[in-house]
Amino acid sequence: MATPHPPQGKPRPRHRMVDRVAEILDLAARRPHGVTLTEMARVLEAPLSSIQGLTNGLVATGFLEERDRLYTLGPAPHFLTRLAGTPASDVVTHADLEDIHDRTELTTVLAVLVGADLYYVDHASTSPAYAYLAENYVKRSVLRCSSGWVLLAGMERRDLWSRLSAARAEEEPLVERLLADLPTIQETGLVITPDVSEVEIEGIATAVTVDGRTVAAVACIGDHGEINERADEIVAVLREARGRWAARG
Repeated sequence: MATPHPPQGKPRPRHRMVDRVAEILDLAARRPHGVTLTEMARVLEAPLSSIQGLTNGLVATGFLEERDRLYTLGPAPHFLTRLAGTPASDVVTHADLEDIHDRTELTTVLAVLVGADLYYVDHASTSPAYAYLAENYVKRSVLRCSSGWVLLAGMERRDLWSRLSAARAEEEPLVERLLADLPTIQETGLVITPDVSEVEIEGIATAVTVDGRTVAAVACIGDHGEINERADEIVAVLREARGRWAARG
C-alpha cells in the first residue's frame, strides 16, 4: 500500500524584500574581496536601482561595508553571532569529525539547514569532491542525502509538511519513502543507507540534538557497497560520538 501524502502544510510566507536582502548578504559573504553593485544586480537578476537602495540601508546598519565601490560583509552579522552565543551546531567540533573519519576511514560531514537549503559546514575527508562542497558551502538536496533525511525528521511538523508538499514531481517517490521511515528516524535519530543519491555513494547519518532540538546532522559517506557492508560498525561509531555530544549540550 502506498504511503499517503502528508497533509498540505501552510508554508511560512516569504517576503520579496527579505529574500533579496538575504541574497545580498549571502553574496557579500562569498566575496571576501568585495562585490560591485553591477555584479549584485546581475547575480540577483534585479534592477540596479533596487539593489542600490537596499545596499545603502545595509551599509547604514552595519550589515555591509563599502570601500572603493566594493561591498563586503559588515560587522553587524558577526556582532549578532557573538551576542547570541556559540551556534548550537558547534557542539560537534572538527576534532570530532576527524575522530570519526580516522575510525571509519570514511568522509565525515557536518550538515545544517539554512532556510530551505542543506549545507556541509565542516568535514573530515581525503576526498577533494567533499572538500569542495564543504569549503564552498554548496547547496545540497535535503531529500537526496542521509543527513537531509535526519534534518527533515527533526523539523517542526508544519515546516516538514510544507517542505514535503513542495517537492518536485520527480522527488515524490523519495517523499513516500521518507514518510514510511519517519517514525523510526524520529525514534532513533539515525538514517541508515537510504539509497537516495543520484550517484553511486551512500551515507549513514545521525542527528545532533541540543535541548531536544535537531540542530545538525553528522554523516559518514562513501561507496554504496562498502557503506552497506559496514553499516553496523559505522552506526556504533556514530552512536558513541552522539553520546559525547549529548554530554556537552
